[in-house]
Amino acid sequence: MAEARAAFETPFDESLIRNLLRQPLPNYSKLRQKARDIASGINIGRSAFMQHYAVDSELEYKQQAMRDGHIMYHAHIGLNDIATTAEALAQINRELAAHGFRLDRAGVALDRRMGLPSERRAGAAAETGPMLERQQDWELLAQSAPIQPHLGDFMIGQPASVANTCNALRIGCTTIGNLSQYFTFEAPGWSDATTTAVETCQAMELLATFRDQGVMLHSYLEDGFGALFRDCASIAAWAMLERYIVEELIGARLTHCIGGLTSDPVKRAGWVIALQRIHQGEHVGSMFYGDTISFGPDFEKNRAVTAEYLMWDILAQMHTPSGHAVLPLPVSEAIRIPSADEIIEAQLFGRQVEATARRLYPHFDFSAAEAFADSVYGDGREIFNNALTGLQEMGVDIRNPLQLLLLLKKLGASGFEQLFAARRDPAKQIKTDMLTLAESVVDQHRDLFTTPEFTARVAGQCLVVASSDVHAHASGALAQLLGEAGATVIYLGAEQNPSDLVEAVKTHSADALLLSTHNGMALEYGKQLRQMLDQASLSLPVVIGGVLNQKIEGQALPVPVIEELKALGMRPAINLPGLTRLLSN
Repeated sequence: MAEARAAFETPFDESLIRNLLRQPLPNYSKLRQKARDIASGINIGRSAFMQHYAVDSELEYKQQAMRDGHIMYHAHIGLNDIATTAEALAQINRELAAHGFRLDRAGVALDRRMGLPSERRAGAAAETGPMLERQQDWELLAQSAPIQPHLGDFMIGQPASVANTCNALRIGCTTIGNLSQYFTFEAPGWSDATTTAVETCQAMELLATFRDQGVMLHSYLEDGFGALFRDCASIAAWAMLERYIVEELIGARLTHCIGGLTSDPVKRAGWVIALQRIHQGEHVGSMFYGDTISFGPDFEKNRAVTAEYLMWDILAQMHTPSGHAVLPLPVSEAIRIPSADEIIEAQLFGRQVEATARRLYPHFDFSAAEAFADSVYGDGREIFNNALTGLQEMGVDIRNPLQLLLLLKKLGASGFEQLFAARRDPAKQIKTDMLTLAESVVDQHRDLFTTPEFTARVAGQCLVVASSDVHAHASGALAQLLGEAGATVIYLGAEQNPSDLVEAVKTHSADALLLSTHNGMALEYGKQLRQMLDQASLSLPVVIGGVLNQKIEGQALPVPVIEELKALGMRPAINLPGLTRLLSN
């Protein structure tokens, strides 16, 4: 068991920090001045939403909604091109208006290539979501409907942070993210960590110059280390740390999002309360993401899940108005990118839930949510203080945002918890729902991995396990199960490029490679991986699981690519039982 746990949670090597501290960094004062010079040439545009509601920023609209008791709604849209996305937004606005409703904001799930400098995008693998390649693409997004565009994915925190932020401001997008992605997401094929950190800092400094005009920096905690932490208090501490960097050191305004990896309704309501405390009562949230980890292929069950979490999310906004827009997830979310019709259906369903929530609100008791907030806030404050003190003792300049970004990313979620949260009483810990889910996956599938036939097959084998994106708990659970079966597991964790996998296979003379992927990139990623393996003369079984679809030119939604992956010589795994069979053959 100890060997398996090591595969799931690698001990942190503090020499990584010492080595990083020896590297020279650009002068931060010069970076800040450059950002201010860029900002002087930018005028914030006016989106169709801002014109329709006569506001100068989304923040102004949110503050009015909080005063009015208006529950705001968010939708996430990830169609393959910007023209189709704009048409979908217009359709959503039109059909909701016909029922007397409005959609306040829409998050556009951009292709991950948007994080790269423009000259590097053509050579990278296409993923789910549209590209914004021309100025008219940006304008079309902002003017297609009176729905405020939210640009969170692959903007700030990426190598093209500054250019993307400038373009977003010019079209009137005043809530831009996603800071948490800096720590866990990598632009495809990119490896220059210092440039990414510099771009991220300059983009945040840009936003700071427009703070008085209502511009906010968005951070979805569960797109970052919040997806990987084991203890909820660590998430609270991390939110405090992001706030320290963004608000105290840089002077921008930070807005936090959470929810996609949190299924417990008490925790969901509790996080709304806790974030208000973390932000000293001044928090205006971006959106509260829907519970994605409880979704599956059963659409009726998914609708029931939506009813449960959305009821609590709406009640939480009535109890503690925070400006978070609620998100009714389309029932197809777990298996494909939702269409405009599916988004409309979910939004209409959400308004039915809201009507019920308003009737029930006087009868709800939030004491359990308040207790959760008390716990994670108090314990998170302890971890936050440990982190600042510990980093300073290591020689980190905790007043330098650039150095902090580089060091914290290098630490990783596991290293952060090991260094700053491990001294806490285990009895006080509140497991994250993702950790609970990963542990339940291990418990439910252990019998599959401990049959005499399977253990005889993998015992002594060297297996490389990795994820192409931030969704790493499943691959971590798999690493543990394989370790318990007697394999030597090389667990690389999240955000691995094909070159990372090939290097690990070569270094460890691996017998098989197991990869989890997501976001409409399976085929192009598979092609790149196959080419690199062939170039290195490496021949081994490659098992690939996760969401096995691909963004295709001319198609509104990604298409399944299981047969195409088989043609590449890969072994698609739809589920864990299927995976054990693939490894046994």
